[in-house]
Amino acid sequence: MSIRVQSAPFDPGAELNAVHAGDLGVGAVVSFVGYVRDINQDASIEQLFLEHYPGVTEKALTKIRAEAMQRWPLIDAHILHRVGPLSLAEPIVFVATSSMHREAAFAACEFIMDYLKTRAPFWKKEQTSSGSHWVEGRDSDQQAAARWNTPEKDTV
Repeated sequence: MSIRVQSAPFDPGAELNAVHAGDLGVGAVVSFVGYVRDINQDASIEQLFLEHYPGVTEKALTKIRAEAMQRWPLIDAHILHRVGPLSLAEPIVFVATSSMHREAAFAACEFIMDYLKTRAPFWKKEQTSSGSHWVEGRDSDQQAAARWNTPEKDTV
């Protein structure tokens, strides 16, 4: 799987099972699944739309994955991200990292999510009862990603 950008829904459980299927060297798998919430910053959300640049987005995700693979002793890292219209409670993103030991898998999964929120070319548009609007990036996401710039936190 490694990198996928798709409009079709996915089953997080099936994706997770596929991460370690048949690889006896995997000692740990850490995963994250993000879902469409019904509220954001005190506004009720009716639907979410994710836009991207085909080709450019996949290249950015490949770079993020490669950086994680270089920083930690991973067996593999997977990123699956939805685009297009998404309904409430649908999964948006799936990230999974596998390694021989849990520390590397946890750190790399968190790193990938922090970088997806700040460096991946996706744009979110929320549909609310009062109309639609593009979602601005959050300072907290930038702060979370900035912590990975410290060399002593790069490896486990």
